[in-house]
Order: sequence, then C-alpha cells, then structure tokens
Amino acid sequence: MKSDKKRYGMLDNSLFMIRQAMETNPVVIWMMALQALLVVAGALLELYGVPAILGNLERKESLGTLLGTICFFSLGIMGVHALSAYLENNQMTARVPVRLTIIGKMWKKVGTCSYPVRESQDFTRLFAKATDATMGNGSPAEDIWNTFAGILQNLLGFAIYLYLLTHVDSLIVAVTLIASVAGFLVSSRINGWGYRHRQEEAEIKNRFFYFRDKARDRRLAKDVRIFGIGDWLEELLDKWLKAQEDFHLRRERAYLMADLTDIALTFLRNGIAYGWLLRLTLLGNLGAAEFLLYFTAAGGFTAWVSGIMGSFSDLHRQSMELCHIRELCDYEEVFLFQEGKQLAADLKKDYVIELRDVTFRYPGAERNVFSHLNLTLHPGEKLAVVGANGAGKTTLVKLLCGFYDPDEGAVLLDGVDIREFNRRDYYRLFGAVFQDFSLLAGEVAENVSSFDQEMDMNRVRECVEKTGLGGKIESLPKGYHTHLCKEVYEDAPEFSGGELQRLMMARLLYRDSPVMILDEPTAALDALAESDIYQKYRDLAKGKSSVFISHRLASTRFCDRIILLEGGRVAEEGTHEELLSMGGGYARLFEIQSRYYVKEPGGEGKTEKGGFDCGKGGREDAGQS
Repeated sequence: MKSDKKRYGMLDNSLFMIRQAMETNPVVIWMMALQALLVVAGALLELYGVPAILGNLERKESLGTLLGTICFFSLGIMGVHALSAYLENNQMTARVPVRLTIIGKMWKKVGTCSYPVRESQDFTRLFAKATDATMGNGSPAEDIWNTFAGILQNLLGFAIYLYLLTHVDSLIVAVTLIASVAGFLVSSRINGWGYRHRQEEAEIKNRFFYFRDKARDRRLAKDVRIFGIGDWLEELLDKWLKAQEDFHLRRERAYLMADLTDIALTFLRNGIAYGWLLRLTLLGNLGAAEFLLYFTAAGGFTAWVSGIMGSFSDLHRQSMELCHIRELCDYEEVFLFQEGKQLAADLKKDYVIELRDVTFRYPGAERNVFSHLNLTLHPGEKLAVVGANGAGKTTLVKLLCGFYDPDEGAVLLDGVDIREFNRRDYYRLFGAVFQDFSLLAGEVAENVSSFDQEMDMNRVRECVEKTGLGGKIESLPKGYHTHLCKEVYEDAPEFSGGELQRLMMARLLYRDSPVMILDEPTAALDALAESDIYQKYRDLAKGKSSVFISHRLASTRFCDRIILLEGGRVAEEGTHEELLSMGGGYARLFEIQSRYYVKEPGGEGKTEKGGFDCGKGGREDAGQS
C-alpha cells in the first residue's frame, strides 16, 4: 500500500510551523522576531561604534562628548547582547511545546490509523523519517525557528548594509556580491558531501548499533557464553567502528577543502574591497572614520549575503524533513471512521457476522490467503478454527475483526457490509486475546481495564476473581496497584505464563463485548496449562459468540463447531466427534498430535487411539503440531 502523497513546498511548510506555534505557544514567534532584531541592532551598534568615537577625535570634541559616545555604544552593545543571551537561553522553553504538539499529532495518527495503513512498509518508513525530524532539541521541527530568525535578521542586515555601501561605490557592492555568492555555492557543494552520503553513513551506523545492542543485551547473555560468540561480536563491532572512522575521515577531508576554498575567496573579495576603499581614502574622498565604517561594512555585507543563502538552504533542507511529518499526518485512510454509520455494541443483541465470497491477499504477496471463502459466526456460537501453519487462521481473525477488508466479497454484520460503519464502532463489538497480547508498564488494575479513564475498581476485582487470579494479586505488596513490566519498574513481579493468561482473561471480562476472539493466546503454554485456560475461557464465554484458534486440536473440542482451513477454504467443519468420524484431514492431524501423548503398552496413562489420559483430575488433550 502506498499513499498518494501531497507535495508540500517550503512556504507551505513554513506556514504550517507558524500555525502550530500560533495554536500552541505564540510566544515562539515573538521571541524569534525579537531575537532577529536584537542581532541586527547589535551589528549596527558595533558597526557605528568605533567610527563614531574616531570621528569625535577627528573633530576634537570635548572629553564629555567623547565619554558620552563611548558609554552610549558600550552600554548599548552590552544591553543588546545580554537580552539576546537571555532569549537564547530561554527559547527552548517556548519551542519545546510546539515540537511536542507535533509529536502528539504524529502518535495520534499512528494510534488511530487503519490497520492496513499501520502495517504497510510505506507508512512505517514514513513514520521513522518523521520521528527523526522531531527527535531532540536540534531536530528540524525545533531548529527551524533559528532558521526563521536567521532569514529575518540577514534580510534586515542586507538591506541596511546595501543602502550604506551604495553611498560609497557600486563596485564594492558588485565585487562583494559576486565573491560571496561564488564562495557560498562552492562551500555548499563541498559541505553537502555529508548530506549526499547520508545513506552510506546510516547503513554503517545501523550495523554498528545493531551489533553493539546485541552485545550488551542481557537476553542474549546465555547464548553468548554457551556458544562462545563473544569474540565474533567483538570482531564485528571493531569492523563497523573502523568503517565509521574511515567515513568520518573522508568527510573531514571534504570539509577541509571547503574551508580552504572559503579562505581563498574571502582573501580575494576583501583584498579588492579594502584596496578600493584605501584608494578612495588616499584620494581624500573618505575620512579615517568613514574609511573604518565602510571597511567594516564591506565585511559585514558579505556575512549578510552568505547568511541569507545559508538560511534559505537550511530552510529548504528542514522543509524536506517537515514533509515527512505532514505526509504522515495526512496519510490517506482506507476505512471510514467518523464518516461511517454509527454502531453501538449491545450485549442483548444477537449479532451475525458473515464472510461472504471472500477473497484476500496480503499486499505484495504472490498468492491468495483465501479464495471465495464463505463462513458465518452465529449468535452465541463457540467456533474453533484449526489448520496447519500458514492456513490463514490469524488472517481469518483479522478479517472478522475488521482489521483488513477483503479484496473481493464482503464481511457482513447482520447483512450490512462493515465498510459502511465507523470502523472504531465496529471494533467495540470484539474482545480479544492474541498470541502477542499487550502487557503495558502500568498497574495491574490499569492493564485489566485497558487504561479506561473511568476505571471501575470493583469491576476489576470481580473480573480478576472470576479468573482465579485474585489471591495472587492480593498477595502482592501493592495489590491491584502493583506495577507491571520489569524493564520500567524494578519491583515489578514476574508472572508465569498461566498467570498472564488469567490476567488477559480478566481484561477480556472487563471489556464485556458481544464477540470474543482468542487467537492462539496459549501457544507458549504446555498442553495441560492450555487445557485449563481454555476451560476457563469456555466457562466465562457463556452467552457470547466466540472464536477459538489453537494448534492443539483437542483443546477446542468443547466448541459448538470446528472448521479446518486448508488451501484457502473451509476444508471440513463439524463437531470434534463428527470430524473424527469423517476420517479426513482433521482426523489425521489429531492422530498425529495424539502420538506425542500416548504411552507405550503396559505403561501408566495408556490411552485409546486419538486421545490420552492426563491422569487423575486431568482431561483429554493433544500435543502441538
């Protein structure tokens, strides 16, 4: 999937940033303008200060007049520099909220965009680039205010100095302009070496940081020691560190050439300008004070010209980075949200979800996952979906939940194509526990309530008690306020796989949705633990439509209906007993799985073909295929 990206120009992006500042913190704009004015004011005071003092001496003014002139310019320069330094030190306080507002809009887009958009490589790459454009105080999203200030101050300084120099001789203006532009173009070309080779640098850095992170990752500590790969990691780290050093050496050589070129052009430009001013002075056309004034102005004029071109060059570069942010926030959606029909989840209503003649293929894939698939989930039905890896079990769940739309056919809710509904409303019909379920760095109660703003603690306790985890939670020092995720909280407890599953069950209960989805949430558990968890889910799912997915066929034998996916279609369907009696694909898979649990003849726990004896208090189950 690839969005038809809008093209944003430099002016458009500049106005975008100004709008963000006006909405978030208008002080940023006033500080930027004041900063530019102070720089120009300081430059003018320094320009006129010494010539004014020298003029007083030439005219033999009184000591009081001389001291007054010195004090005026000295105090003025000190005051301007002090105020400018104050703004410099405090501008970050004003600018950071603007950048954070933009970051917030980016994350809102990521968190609320349609699932196919979030999964697309194009969107993922765009998000990475937009993140780079907003990462840190020196990022384009914040540094652009320095660029705006630079453009304003350089334009003001250029206009003032141009007016001043045209009163002397247009030759000085022409020479200074030509030399400044030539110097800027040459330096920019050479200094752009790093930008042109940024991809090479990024690849070297990515490899170095990858191996560095792996070398210090505590999760790999056992493998490093057992397999003795420490020396290999060290060798790779040294290799990519040397590659970085070589790249930086080549870059610095290019920058040195730029500096030498700039020195040569500066010498040529200043030599011509200063020589011409000296000639005018010797001819008596300029006094000593005027010579010093124009001599300083010629050098300052060059700085303003270079500053203008440099600032616009920076703005162009920053604008290209800002394009990533705007393209991300304006990324075209594939689902209807607020524009779709409103839909309210009603536990008392019997919903029928149907996949009618559905054909689906993942973007970029070579073959269809499903071709003309038909399936109906009836109200209150417990449906099990089984099949080999790659048969499309998880894809089926994604289609049912509305994460993807079919390429052909439709997913219908009570006969209405779900593409017509507000997709977020449709999501509220479902409660789900996926294989890669989310456990966030918050309190136990917050994880159960899915960070509901109006969390009901009594309901949280009730849901946890129903899953049999209440005793465990209440035994913790902070109870339901215990923080989870050891990567963030050092005192976070380590829950077993079964305990985490019960916590997810509590979350599912708290959600209280009409349809329950379980997409291999127990894949990491052993057969007995999975059997116990599924028994709990069965008891808690009474009256709800449920879809269970598991590799272990016997784990879902309690379901009203089991379907076997094969070859992009429903190959078999029926109850556990019906499918076994058919002697088809389901029966073969079940027999293969059962062999892992059948004891040798004469051993304790001997079972009949197709099943196994869990021992006292156990139940039939099957192994993982």
